[in-house]
Amino acid sequence: GRGSRGAMAEAPRAEVQRRKVEEILEEGLEEGGSWFLIDQRWFERWKEYVDNGDQNACSNPGPIDNSKLLEDSESQRLKGNLIENEDYVLLRTEAWDKLVSWYGHIPGQQPIERKVIRLSNLKVEVYLVELALCQYSNMDELVNVLFSRADTIDKIHKQMRSLFEVPAEEETRLWMRNSDGSCERLRNPQNNVNSLCLCSGQTLIMETRNEDGTWPTVRPHVTRNSLDEQGSYYQGQPGVCGLSNLGNTCFMNSALQCLSGTPPLTEYFLSNGYVEELNLDNPLGMQGEIAEAYADIIKQIWSGRHYTVIPRMFKTRVGHFAPQFSGYQPHDAQELLAFLLDGLHEDLNRVRRKEYIELQDADGREDEVVALEAWTNHRRRNDSIIVDIFHGLFKSTLVCPRCQKVSVTFDPFCYLSVPLPISPERVLEIFLVPMDPQSKPIQHRVVVPKAGKLWDLYVALSKLSGIPADKLLAADVFNHRFYKIFQREDLLSSILDRDDIFVFEVTESMEDDEENDEVILPIYFRERMSYRDCSTSTYMFGHPLLLSVRRSQLSWEVLYELLLDRLARYVARPTSEDEEEEENDEDEEEAAKDEGEKDQQTNGLGEGDEGVNSPPPTADREPDVTPEPEDSDHEASVGSADRAPSPEPSGGRLEADGASEGGSPSPEKRPVKKRKARRCRRPLFTFQSVNANGVTEHGAQECSKLNFNSQLYIALDWDSDMKKRYYNEIEAEKYVKDRSMGVMPRKAMVTLKECIDLFTTKETLEDENPWYCPACQQHQLATKKFDLWSLPEVLIIHLKRFSYTRLWKEKLDTVVEFPLKDLDLSQFLINHKAKNSKYDLIAVSNHYGGLRDGHYTTIARNKDDGQWYYFDDSKVTFASMDHVVTSAAYVLFYQQQEKMSRPAEPSPGSGHSPSGEDGQTAADEETMDLD
Repeated sequence: GRGSRGAMAEAPRAEVQRRKVEEILEEGLEEGGSWFLIDQRWFERWKEYVDNGDQNACSNPGPIDNSKLLEDSESQRLKGNLIENEDYVLLRTEAWDKLVSWYGHIPGQQPIERKVIRLSNLKVEVYLVELALCQYSNMDELVNVLFSRADTIDKIHKQMRSLFEVPAEEETRLWMRNSDGSCERLRNPQNNVNSLCLCSGQTLIMETRNEDGTWPTVRPHVTRNSLDEQGSYYQGQPGVCGLSNLGNTCFMNSALQCLSGTPPLTEYFLSNGYVEELNLDNPLGMQGEIAEAYADIIKQIWSGRHYTVIPRMFKTRVGHFAPQFSGYQPHDAQELLAFLLDGLHEDLNRVRRKEYIELQDADGREDEVVALEAWTNHRRRNDSIIVDIFHGLFKSTLVCPRCQKVSVTFDPFCYLSVPLPISPERVLEIFLVPMDPQSKPIQHRVVVPKAGKLWDLYVALSKLSGIPADKLLAADVFNHRFYKIFQREDLLSSILDRDDIFVFEVTESMEDDEENDEVILPIYFRERMSYRDCSTSTYMFGHPLLLSVRRSQLSWEVLYELLLDRLARYVARPTSEDEEEEENDEDEEEAAKDEGEKDQQTNGLGEGDEGVNSPPPTADREPDVTPEPEDSDHEASVGSADRAPSPEPSGGRLEADGASEGGSPSPEKRPVKKRKARRCRRPLFTFQSVNANGVTEHGAQECSKLNFNSQLYIALDWDSDMKKRYYNEIEAEKYVKDRSMGVMPRKAMVTLKECIDLFTTKETLEDENPWYCPACQQHQLATKKFDLWSLPEVLIIHLKRFSYTRLWKEKLDTVVEFPLKDLDLSQFLINHKAKNSKYDLIAVSNHYGGLRDGHYTTIARNKDDGQWYYFDDSKVTFASMDHVVTSAAYVLFYQQQEKMSRPAEPSPGSGHSPSGEDGQTAADEETMDLD
């Protein structure tokens, strides 16, 4: 009866009409209720008609006529700026229906129906918002549609998909164009027209994802958008796609490829299941950005249209919400994996408002009851595709050692971090440098305790070499320098496997003993280079040396001879013929010295005028002793008389042994010294005091004039010609291997079940992590035990290869034998009603390298063709099942056998090689304005 006069009913008496309509109008507004606009003039005529009780034909208001409210009869659009109770009256549906049934309305005129909406309060929305709708692929074709301010983006989106006939399997998203021409994503489907301040005439654009998984609004980072050699689009096996390394991002690529190889998760994203479940309001989530960024990566990887994808936008999103992963430092793939699983869970959590649930202890109840309660409570707060696929339940039992209080809880897990058996010993490869000058360094392989000290190394090496342990001194050599000279009490954990450790044989025990007459001198080798501009510089070369010398006998001449003896294997002594050839050179240099133009510190020996070609100097006098005659030669004493000797070489000092500190020989002494220099041969090298880095410190004074309060380091400075003639570099680098080097340490090997067994083994809590016993009301070192109760569809097992203790850090290269098929974990399940305990492997994240650096790769099984592939950043190759189990395996992904689907028939074009290696890539994910 709302649309025509033919359905009119007989009108009741006037007072009955008035009473019924007034009763309806007295009712309040209800959200969602319908109200109708009626022309004010017609309504006033009707009121006059019923008020007067005159129901003759001439006073009858006639059919309802709203033509005065409309712009035209054809469009029937409501005129603008109409005022309630002046131009129109609002009637509830019931009142409108009664008036239409009594009087009818003009034929062809549609009722003007409006809804009650709640914005700040309830109101009838008279004027709707007219939006211009279009597709990104055809933005010139606009369709104008009226929407309520209460309509959600979800409703508009669905209406646009229907309007433009978008297939159900295609993914779309909306943008709105602002007045300045820029465009903004409409991400939250629960936002409405009013909250977004959309106004009439504004344009909404629907964008459809490309077949290659990218969005049209994303500008490709590489112009060759995965075109093959023939210029047509590459079509390969979906899922067989590399990820570009953006700079130390192999850890991220490995984690992504493992998740991509997880069939139920990938199918969920490919089928757009995530779109309806995005939780943008979860305070624990990432506003859906991680889920959307991950979906973009998966869509591109599984489009089959790319050799390689650049995950730059994904990394940006991860770094934004997890700053520890920002920048380009290497990270742990398992740590990123844990973040991603948690981030995806919260972004896709179906629980919009989490209720507070207090956890309860078992308190003697049956395991089945407590486990069901724990799982139910967990699902009341956590319900997502991640929980569906990856979450299981384990039982945790704590026993107080004092009162025997037993605490049992059931906790969910997303992955199992299982320990590897740790050996208490380690193998070190070191070089032993014997005292015998003719003996080459000997490379040894030594077994030492991980928690041991340097003394344990000396004892073990003593058994192999026969040299007493107290006559060995170790040093870490790096770049021709001593990076560190060790003390006996230093921990072996400070030595890394890659360090070059040299152990030197010394003559006397280095125990602290005031009677000790020995001092250890670190010796460096430097080559002095001269340039045309008369400048010089030095370069380190060769292996440094620790030299044992007696402090009571040492002089520069003695030290020079000691070094020639010690270096005799690769440093030749000059012959008499060599000395004659050098005589002319010395005469020329003598003349230069007479002119006073030679730098006093050229050789760093403190003899002032001798210069580069001077012989080893002698001291003018002993410390605190009356000066001797000028022509007498005396020795420089090393060490302080009142210094307590120490095995640590950092205590040796060179006492002052010349004129007053910082001074030069007096003028009357110089001719005598010059004459003495002329009678000596040219030295192979000169001495220079240096710091531990082998650098002559700026402003350093001569060796013989300084009183060193710290370890003395001495550099042997060689002129290039002397080094070339007398220093045999090939011989200096030679070494021999001890028999211990031929005995390869047996590679440790365990099974995966042994690792899981360790995970479920009872252990006592450490001092740093006590448990608060509610019965004792004290922290106790309780015993702890884990047991598996229920297992997820996809089980992630993290092998804890990185071992950290207070004394020791290491990367465990133990080979863990894990099955590719039929992993049966029923023996670890204490819930005998649990099913589906057999698993097959689907992916492995590998880590190659050590603690500080390394490289991640992935081996994964493609869900479509069943083939194994090896993912190494952008490079993808076929993988043999024989190469899956290695010592690099770090994170394992298993799927329950009964949930695994059989591979489909190979897709057309799958005969292409897995991945190009030339860097041809898919689109990057850089957003841009739609216009």
